[in-house]
Amino acid sequence: MRRPQLVHFTAISTTDHLSIRASLSLSSQARHQFWQNPLPGLAPIRPIESLGLLSSRRFRLRIIGMDQHGVERLNREYDSDSFGDFNLRLPHPAEGPVARLLVFETRSRPGLDLLIGSFIPLNVREESRILITDFDKTLVDTRYHSPRELYLSLRKPLGYFPPVPASIDLVKNYVGEGFHPFVVSASPHFYENALRDWLYRNQLFTSNIYLKDYRRVFALFEGELAPKDLKTQGFYKLNHLVNILLMTGVPKELVLVGDGFESDTIIYLTLASVLAARQDPWVVWNALKQDEGFRLNNRQHFRFLSKFYQLKNLRDISGECRVRIHIRCRPEMVDKWRRKRFKYEFLNRLLPLVDFYPG
Repeated sequence: MRRPQLVHFTAISTTDHLSIRASLSLSSQARHQFWQNPLPGLAPIRPIESLGLLSSRRFRLRIIGMDQHGVERLNREYDSDSFGDFNLRLPHPAEGPVARLLVFETRSRPGLDLLIGSFIPLNVREESRILITDFDKTLVDTRYHSPRELYLSLRKPLGYFPPVPASIDLVKNYVGEGFHPFVVSASPHFYENALRDWLYRNQLFTSNIYLKDYRRVFALFEGELAPKDLKTQGFYKLNHLVNILLMTGVPKELVLVGDGFESDTIIYLTLASVLAARQDPWVVWNALKQDEGFRLNNRQHFRFLSKFYQLKNLRDISGECRVRIHIRCRPEMVDKWRRKRFKYEFLNRLLPLVDFYPG
């Protein structure tokens, strides 16, 4: 029997609110529950096994929240968008923060509440430390340039591609120091099971994975992405970075890890220009709106400015944020990137924040 299943679920509890991000699909494959740690000897998951996630439908969730003593403090229902996604921001109950969540789907089988998960929210309080890393060409040296490489990426598990030990060790060291890890990648959203499987096999444990939802690229009236975003990553990645910080609050320390092969450097420096250099979002927008890595359409112009002003206001309340950026390059490219200069002077002033490392 096909039943609702969580593709991913993130619950973050801050001082002021509880943020929930979830996505559901219909599936009959119970072994791919996203929170399961792969068992020894179990075959790695291949992206092609999750192509069913290209379909979409609406769901309804009942979320029950309990305090640390098991007393119910929250019981509400929420409808998804047409893609089966939820993005919720809930104030804490007056009695105190929620310590545990029970999640039921109530729309697929009328009259039945189907339990689909029990979760403990990630507590992100003051003095928080956040790590956000790219995946492709940062943790794994993936290749998607030719049709053959695209075909292999679907048919082969991600372990087929060579890992980048320098980046893996860097991320593990930061996690060991108490940073909360998030993964933001331009890989298609149906790669999530395969990507999570690779992370767990390499002892990188996080449920906070953000991928590019290709359904939104081709949804003319509901999607926040456009066909041009299949190749340009500027708006997509920057949008997810800001979404994460709006969920967690502006941290005291923010570490960004990416690669020097696409546009990660300019994306990360753009974020740092608002968080660390206190640039006005309007100035940043005017500089980047025609950049080849962004090429914002009218809808994205509005989202860019709106979210960046939200982030600026949040930063003004939270205070200083220390930003560190690590960019992985091939050994022969390191010196070239260290001498790199952008056409935007406000980004050049922030280049000392960037560590270009070989990998």
